[in-house]
Amino acid sequence: MTELELAREIVKVLDNKKGADIKLIEITEHSIVADYFVIVTGTSNTHVKALADEVEYELGEKGVVPHHIEGRATGWILLDYSSVLVHVFTGESREYYNLERLWQDAKTIDISDIVE
Repeated sequence: MTELELAREIVKVLDNKKGADIKLIEITEHSIVADYFVIVTGTSNTHVKALADEVEYELGEKGVVPHHIEGRATGWILLDYSSVLVHVFTGESREYYNLERLWQDAKTIDISDIVE
């Protein structure tokens, strides 16, 4: 599975679990940390945890495990799949950290064929 295929699979899982305002951003040209960010909003802390858990479960079923996970007790959970970083936010946390603004020079990938 390529990095982009992994990122798109994550988007699919998040969409199926009713994640809101999902964005896929290619950061290859701007960072050595990863190739893609997936950013999603959950409706509550419980939903944020459920979204992160579902990504971890669905990818785990395919033998793909996160390198690292942070923030389980906050309004922001980060799943680090090395080349793909998944940011799962509450609305308030997403607005506060505003990653889209910080990475505005990066390319947003069209995911309209995945999300409903």
